[in-house]
Amino acid sequence: MDILSIILVVGGLVLFETITSIDNAIINAEVLTTMSERARKWFLTWGLFIAVFALRGLLPFIIVWAVNPSLNPIELVTATFSGDPAVKESIEASAPVLLSGGGIFLVFLFFHWLFLEPKNFGLKGEKFFYTQGVWFYAVVSIILATVVWFGLKTDPLMAFGAVVGSTAFFITHGFKENAAKAEEELIKNKTSKSDWSKILYLEAIDATFSIDGVLGAFAFTLSVPLILIGNGIGAFIVREFTIRNIERIKKYAYLKNGAMYSVFFLGIIMLMHSFHVDIPEWVSPLVTAGVVGFFFLKSRREMVVAPVKAKK
Repeated sequence: MDILSIILVVGGLVLFETITSIDNAIINAEVLTTMSERARKWFLTWGLFIAVFALRGLLPFIIVWAVNPSLNPIELVTATFSGDPAVKESIEASAPVLLSGGGIFLVFLFFHWLFLEPKNFGLKGEKFFYTQGVWFYAVVSIILATVVWFGLKTDPLMAFGAVVGSTAFFITHGFKENAAKAEEELIKNKTSKSDWSKILYLEAIDATFSIDGVLGAFAFTLSVPLILIGNGIGAFIVREFTIRNIERIKKYAYLKNGAMYSVFFLGIIMLMHSFHVDIPEWVSPLVTAGVVGFFFLKSRREMVVAPVKAKK
């Protein structure tokens, strides 16, 4: 991979990790307001270490090892950083399984947002889909059945990977639903949980949200070191938003829309990759930048137009 490709991939990873973790940053910021100064400092210092190194650092290796069980975990780590060709060949051979699972996870994530989650309607048609929420389970079931059907003809393990991806989605979705309820109780002070309980809650939330970013990262590259660099920088930026700029970020009404459409396109790219469709590595970063940029500018225009309408 040449230097330009590396820059594009890392830049895309940073942008994707940042934009998909905005919800995480907002939750962190709101819960931190209910904690003591000492607990906030501890979380923002050591929590960053846990989020970047323990979660986003280990998860890519765990995922790669899960689809390459023949590789010893320690050997996988050392060989990955040494550029062992055998490890690269093993990862590329198992890529369809990983990509089909990650692709299904991201596509499900998008359709859950489109059909069921409250949102600022950024494009025509979003409101219609939101009123048809009952169709979410039918749509994702048909998608899964279709991918599994064609996956069985290509590689049974790839079909199994798609099923694992759907399972991972519903498990993490359950945690997120529970977290949303817990957050409401914490914000409204309906619970007397200690600061340490809140810190553990935030770390659990970080772990859940990190799965989205790490799985999506494999749409950019199968290189674990690049994923570590991109996701690490993105996690640091998100933590800076948590500390300094969260109220400003909330004003950009359509950033979540940009994140979810990016998730959808990356999910499609991963599924196409899993079926051996050759897509250049620069496509994912450019698609992500284009989609996020569109909704960023749309949010900026909304911020300018809204005050003018209010005056009238």
